[in-house]
Amino acid sequence: MNNSKAGLFSFALPIASGFLAFICGLLFWGLFRSSLDLLFLNWGDGDYSFAWLIPFVVLYLAWMKRDRLSAEPVENAWWGLVPLAFGILLFWLGELGGEYYTLDISAWLILVGTLWLLLGSKKIKVLAFPLFLVLTIFPLPAFLYYKLSFQLQLISSRMGTTLLHIMGIVAHREGNVIDIGMTKLQVVQACSGLRYVFPLLVLGLIVAYFFRASIWKRIFLVLSTIPLTIFWNSTRIALTGLLWLKWGPGVAEGFLHDFSGFAIFMVSLAVLLGEMWLLGRIGKAGKQGPPRSDSLPEGEGAGEIACPAPDSLPIPAGEGSGNGRVFRLGYLPRVLTAVILLGANLICLQNIDFRQKIPIREPLSKFPLDIAEWRGIREHLDLETLKWMAMSDYTLIDFRNTSGQSINLYIAYLESQAKGASIHSPETCLPGNGWTFKEDLTLTIPVKHSRNYLNVNRVLMEQPGKKMLGYFWFPQRGRNLTNIYQIKLYNFWDALTQQRTDGALVRVLTPMSGNESVDEAGARLNEFISKVIPVLEPFIPGSKVQE
Repeated sequence: MNNSKAGLFSFALPIASGFLAFICGLLFWGLFRSSLDLLFLNWGDGDYSFAWLIPFVVLYLAWMKRDRLSAEPVENAWWGLVPLAFGILLFWLGELGGEYYTLDISAWLILVGTLWLLLGSKKIKVLAFPLFLVLTIFPLPAFLYYKLSFQLQLISSRMGTTLLHIMGIVAHREGNVIDIGMTKLQVVQACSGLRYVFPLLVLGLIVAYFFRASIWKRIFLVLSTIPLTIFWNSTRIALTGLLWLKWGPGVAEGFLHDFSGFAIFMVSLAVLLGEMWLLGRIGKAGKQGPPRSDSLPEGEGAGEIACPAPDSLPIPAGEGSGNGRVFRLGYLPRVLTAVILLGANLICLQNIDFRQKIPIREPLSKFPLDIAEWRGIREHLDLETLKWMAMSDYTLIDFRNTSGQSINLYIAYLESQAKGASIHSPETCLPGNGWTFKEDLTLTIPVKHSRNYLNVNRVLMEQPGKKMLGYFWFPQRGRNLTNIYQIKLYNFWDALTQQRTDGALVRVLTPMSGNESVDEAGARLNEFISKVIPVLEPFIPGSKVQE
């Protein structure tokens, strides 16, 4: 190849490759636009507001490694197809199954896979920690978030009550409600402590990354952020009760409430730094890990960690060079592969309707109020709850028999389950005002109908002097499921094979009176369900749309 052609080639190749990389970015945005919009919306919430800073931290960490990135050769780049392909699989599982967190992990895997194709294995290894840190920007799955939040509310309430007792204040706790006589302090979701756990945990990861110490000290430093924030959050709750008694409800709301949260975070940060100092004093300095090459100023320790300049690297056979710059011919087909894969999936997403809306056979408003000896009174959810749950139809009925026993029946139906509009477990929305979950299991109950048994989830909830037993299950296109993961997988499969993801939730609750046992209350629910199922089946579409 003559010099003029070689020069033109070396000039055109990086432009074409850069253009294709830009196209990759546009295709990525097209695939994940809806999930990214929700992601940015979640960053506006107090629990994840720290995530706005993470992209800048990631870019800064990558910039610190620029010399090592330039020095490392591009090797084993085609291995990037593995995370890219797995990310595409998770994309369709999340898109058709209706799960945002699966889409978030898919976006991360596709990002890693695409960068791997472009940069190669050694450069990706250099960027391992910044890429891992990207995972912290994604909110937890809703079911896990609410379970974790509720448990932290109970822990913080319990510790807050103990601290009030130590302060000499009489306090009584019922679930997540603390009664201090003159008022009741409810430890709601926003006071669970998650908005301190998340950012401090991320901060612990970053500090541990730069901490020149053995691995056990780094792990200890990161894990210690969790009990640390729980303790200080419980202290905040106890101090709120103390100050309320002295100065009234103004200390539990407004500026003082928000400032106390900020103060708790800063105190936790100071304790974390002090803990790092103490850990650094443990053991001999000679046993600590070597300094990180990306955290030292230029020239320091150059005899041990210096890397050759990019221009001094050997050019492998088959690679082209010109005008003093090295361009790898393998880069173009790799980025073109990423463009083709992402583009094909975006075309499928935009042009194939995987979710036909399947209307309910009969409106649930027509669900009978008289079932054998049970007489019902229909209730209604408030508009805010209806907007949040995004149901196609529902009914909520309080049934009572001649013996005075009561059962609450709730049925919800969705014509099509998608991201942000899918059936969720009642465990995330069952009463939390003082209720404690004592039992949560799956069992098979006998029913007197066309089938001999039914799989249900059983939940036992308690308050001081009160108990409630509940069953729930998910009728999904002819299947009765009990697990959220089952729902997601079947939504994915049925969207591919039947172009439908409609489904329902059925929940029954009954109070337990006096010394009534779980078996006795369960027998009442079993008998009621046996009579409800034949009435329910004409309303909910089954395995076939028209039956």
